[in-house]
Amino acid sequence: MSTNDPIRVFVGADRSQQLAISVLEYSIKRFTNAHVEVIPMVDLDVPVPVDPRNRQRTGFSFSRFCIPKLAGYSGRAIYMDADMQVFRDIRELWNLPFLGRKILVQEDVKHLDETLKLTNAPAKRIKQCAVMLLDCSRLDWDITEIVGNLDSRVFSYEQLMYDMCLVPENDVGYTIPFEWNSLEHYDNETRLIHYTDMGTQPWVSTLNPNGHIWLAEVRRMISDGSLTVRQLKDEIEAGFFRPSLMRDLKWRHKLPRWFLPMLDHINTHIDRAMGYVAHKAVYDAKRGRSRAIKEFERESSKEDRCV
Repeated sequence: MSTNDPIRVFVGADRSQQLAISVLEYSIKRFTNAHVEVIPMVDLDVPVPVDPRNRQRTGFSFSRFCIPKLAGYSGRAIYMDADMQVFRDIRELWNLPFLGRKILVQEDVKHLDETLKLTNAPAKRIKQCAVMLLDCSRLDWDITEIVGNLDSRVFSYEQLMYDMCLVPENDVGYTIPFEWNSLEHYDNETRLIHYTDMGTQPWVSTLNPNGHIWLAEVRRMISDGSLTVRQLKDEIEAGFFRPSLMRDLKWRHKLPRWFLPMLDHINTHIDRAMGYVAHKAVYDAKRGRSRAIKEFERESSKEDRCV
């Protein structure tokens, strides 16, 4: 691959995270002079598995498997989720050696003692494929075929998403440093912070302890014209961002630290009073999927009894 070729970053998201992609892109380009192409994959048209148990958990769970085809089955590509922010030159990630592997993903998870105590944290944190480096020239993935194999029970959703069963284990390199997918943790070594806990992402909640970092990036964008206040208000009016966000952007960095808990309390009250529900469409879809699974299992049970 030529050194003049662009660094291609494919970002998985649904409509509610469209503007978050813009913040991620801005942060990537702020720390590099390399030619970077950020390619949003918002609500891609992918086949829907027959069995609802195998359907996407988010609107973009299968997006990463579309990348080799979108990249013309050539060169390298980076995959990222939208809920991220970068602090170092992306070339550091881009230039990691494959050493014969086809995919590079995250190494061991760190800072568990700290991050598992956070509000809305999961019971445990596992290695993620939320940041991946792909050798597209060696990956023949086709999403239609992949979904067909789910329907034929060649593999399960869990094997696909968590075990990366599309390639042999020895073709997966666990060499992307944690610092390039730092799960809800920020320090001087952080290259990329992943606001992975959906309930406390800075644009939907006042409770993320690192939310001020994301807010500062948004202020930079507004200051240099990369983002307008009208764009933010459009996301708020659409229900994708919290109503209190504009207050945070205006006041949080100006107030003394001792007053911030009170500001958070006021903002949370404002959001609730305005009927805001974080990730409403996502959780509505999750409930719909649960209903579909129950109906599918009920019908399958009827067929088994008839056999």
